Parts: sequence; structure tokens; C-alpha cells
Amino acid sequence: MRTPPYKEGQSVRRSLFFTLMIVVAMPGIALAAEPGGGEGWLKPFAAIAAGIGMGLAAGLCGLGQGRAVAGAVDAMARQPGAAGRIQTAMTIGLALIESLALYVLVRGVLLLFVKWPA
Repeated sequence: MRTPPYKEGQSVRRSLFFTLMIVVAMPGIALAAEPGGGEGWLKPFAAIAAGIGMGLAAGLCGLGQGRAVAGAVDAMARQPGAAGRIQTAMTIGLALIESLALYVLVRGVLLLFVKWPA
């Protein structure tokens, strides 16, 4: 078994050091920015929120759709006579699941293109 090339706790100290340096440098970066009628400080956070929201919505909707289709295919295999009704219910369910992702997409686009106060 190989031992890591660093001492125990050194990796944690290193990451804490770099995190502290970033936090300490942030006010300097903010003060170095030119004042003006920019889009405000909320714009970058809105972009991050839109990206995280869409990523979560797409991933979780994909998982939900996969489970819905798996359940529908399993039900169709057990009762082939009810396949038409099961397929209709599955299609409606998939449309509702996909609408959640589309709502998050619309919200994300609105967050990105709204004019934020300075």
C-alpha cells in the first residue's frame, strides 16, 4: 500500500490556506473595479444561480423521467393489454416532468437578462 506524498493534515491546511487567500483578496478585487453604471453586483450571482438551477433541474428531471419510463415499460410487460393506457399516462407524466425543467430554464433566462440595479 502506497503512502501519500504529503503528511497527514497537510492537504487540509493547504486548501484552507488557499481559501483564506481568496477571501482576503476579494475586497481588493472589488475595490480595484472601476465605478460606473454597470449592471450591479447581482449579475454574476444571477448567472451562477441560473446555471446551478438548470443543472439541478435537468439532472433530477432526467432521473425522474428514467424512473417513469422504467415503471411504464415494466407495467406494459406485465399487462400488454393495458399498454395503450399506460403509454398515454406515461406521456402525460413525462410532459409534466419536462415542464419543470422548462420553467427553470425560463426563470434562468429571466435572471440573466433582467436589468439589475447598480
